Amino acid sequence: MNWQTSRFSIALDRPLVMGIVNATPDSFSDGGRYAQSARALLHCEQLIKDGADILDIGGESTRPGSPAVGLEEELSRVLPVVRGAVSMGVPVSVDTYKPEVMQAVLDLGADIINDIWALRQPGAQAVVASHPACGVCLMHMHRDPQTMQASPMDGDIVLQVRRFLQESAESLCAMGVQPDRIVLDPGVGFGKTVEQNFSLLAHQAEFLADGYPLLAGWSRKSSLGAVTGLEVDQRMVPSVAAALLAVERGAHIVRVHDVRETVAALSVWKAARPSASLAR
Repeated sequence: MNWQTSRFSIALDRPLVMGIVNATPDSFSDGGRYAQSARALLHCEQLIKDGADILDIGGESTRPGSPAVGLEEELSRVLPVVRGAVSMGVPVSVDTYKPEVMQAVLDLGADIINDIWALRQPGAQAVVASHPACGVCLMHMHRDPQTMQASPMDGDIVLQVRRFLQESAESLCAMGVQPDRIVLDPGVGFGKTVEQNFSLLAHQAEFLADGYPLLAGWSRKSSLGAVTGLEVDQRMVPSVAAALLAVERGAHIVRVHDVRETVAALSVWKAARPSASLAR
């Protein structure tokens, strides 16, 4: 199984690590440490040294209750980082829901659009569908970042999320996008309770039946704090544990802040199953 992107056909025969680059002043996880473009690019270089397979660059915080960022502001944060990152030799993903940002970063050579709205914003599907090869990650989110945790989901969480992701992928394929360009993300922490998030992990293997690769994003999430009592800057160990559990249950890509530690843990995981392959 491969993930087709703008410049790379990414082999998914082993679990991949996507390193998070927050070019924002208000990220929940790193508090604006990489808001300046030069620092963000140094961080990209360090993540690659630490073993990141993919860089994921974002210019708008999507933590619960975070305010929306205007188009020009997001472009000013993201474009300089993408412009530098595309020369670093690894696939570059951009975390955005705005079609104008999608088009701008794809024009610069970005490989993947990672969208928390699963291309539901007007014009977003068209941008991805008109590109000949870019990859896309479709994520499930209940409501929006401003209100999602004020009123989380009800009912059978796994069934609802799975149906949403199926329909999102089918809609994109109907516009001519090949299935091998699509990865799905159940959206841990986006409009779900702590119990619902862990239910997604417990039942994650069910999503594999739909034939698309899965991305899991547990890194430093509040659900890990809820079950451990640890503050966000102390959640490296539970984040690595969650990433390993997600991989064990079939995730092909884990999106993380702590790249070096996650890569090291995956090395131990792989050594314990040298002849095994990822669940399909």
